[in-house]
Amino acid sequence: MSEIATPCTSSTSLNSPGHITHHGAVTGVTGSCHQLFVDAHNSVLIDCGLFQGAETSPGGRGQHSLHIEFDISTVRALVVTHVHIDHVGRIPYLIAAGFRGPIYCSEPSAELLPLVLEDALKIGFTRDRALIEQFLGYIRQQLRPLAYNGWQTVVSEPGGNLQIRLQRAGHILGSAYVECELSRPKRRIIFSGDLGAPDTPLLYAPEAPWGCDELVIESTYGDRLHQNREGRVRTLQRAVESALEDGGSVLIPAFSIGRTQELLYELEGIIHHQAGRLQEQNPWRDLPVIVDSPLASRFTEVYRRLRPFWDAEARQLLSRGRHPLSFEQLITVDDHDAHRKVVAELAHSRRPAIVIAASGMCSGGRVVNYLKAMLEEKRHNILFVGYQARGTPGRDIQAYGPENGYVDLDGQRYQIAAGVETISGYSAHADMDDLLGFIRKMKKRPQRVRVVHGDDPAKAALKAKIEQEGLAECVVVPGAGASRCDSA
Repeated sequence: MSEIATPCTSSTSLNSPGHITHHGAVTGVTGSCHQLFVDAHNSVLIDCGLFQGAETSPGGRGQHSLHIEFDISTVRALVVTHVHIDHVGRIPYLIAAGFRGPIYCSEPSAELLPLVLEDALKIGFTRDRALIEQFLGYIRQQLRPLAYNGWQTVVSEPGGNLQIRLQRAGHILGSAYVECELSRPKRRIIFSGDLGAPDTPLLYAPEAPWGCDELVIESTYGDRLHQNREGRVRTLQRAVESALEDGGSVLIPAFSIGRTQELLYELEGIIHHQAGRLQEQNPWRDLPVIVDSPLASRFTEVYRRLRPFWDAEARQLLSRGRHPLSFEQLITVDDHDAHRKVVAELAHSRRPAIVIAASGMCSGGRVVNYLKAMLEEKRHNILFVGYQARGTPGRDIQAYGPENGYVDLDGQRYQIAAGVETISGYSAHADMDDLLGFIRKMKKRPQRVRVVHGDDPAKAALKAKIEQEGLAECVVVPGAGASRCDSA
């Protein structure tokens, strides 16, 4: 069953105006899907994401049983906060279940979403090209791109109206948090989606809204603080320089969209400054940066096309003749034969390189072949820049690599001799201070906050801090049992 709003988590009754049902991102950080009711007969979904790692579908049948397991007869629209797979990956199943309503998202997300879903369809649904094109046809017909900061009516019924407004969330290009305005009773509810850090490359920082009555907020890093941008760039540079000294490579498992483009931006900056130094032997001048992911390459091309949505810093670089997503040392690997040759070359030579490959949690994709070839060699370094969910190989490498432990990949055990490092600041998720700041800056503080999209310690820590600071009258963690809001 999905996590529904019980009396301990909401003052509204089932399917009444403002009632929220959670269909994912409740017991962990993936599968985001929340249903907001306008009345008993009309509702909207906020995201419809894929479960990953050890997190299972709400029906408890395992992470690969992703059919829509809730009634969609009242669902009039889907609102997409951003196009990461854990927020959009179940859309094909939603369409297969008969959903033909509008899909609202930002203008950049409307460009990126078909690419994400085409890949998701190939991996988890079908390789039948005709069927894929049929699904993509539905998606393109149903897409309704919205400009930021403009109200859009999505439900207009005798029982009440619902308007939404998208605001920049600073997580990936096109990401948004969603303001929902109900007319009867008049009530504003905000869904944060995934909020970004204030200094994420290429992106405008998220700005806190004026206020709301209820806030549904993510908590991925609700129990920790990130390095600042200057510190994480130094850490990235040190990791590369360590590999250069050892004659090894740096392998960065990264999500195809968002993280890859931010890393390229930062690496271009490091290379630009280091290559300008006058040492006779300067390894930065010829250091290849390899993006081995056809999907990431396609996303990067779309990112380049969406330059009007870049922040001022990035556009200023362009005006000075710099190309942060298309620089001289950048190499893209598309076909599989080229991929195998690159893996073999880096495994058996002492030529250093930086390799960015998907998937970000090492649960599949080309990064697995690099891991198999590099993990047992001390001269290589594995650098994690994003969240690793429970049950993924990435989490195991991150946890046991520093102890020279092991990881199982495709049924085979590999000892971890390579260096393993994590830079949390590249997560693209807000940390505890950023999440609290999002609420602190509201002119009208929410009466109720729902903490979702995090592991249990992160949710508990964020809930405690919100309560300590008095940022809301009532703070609940859906699915965590009774709370002091029972009588609210």
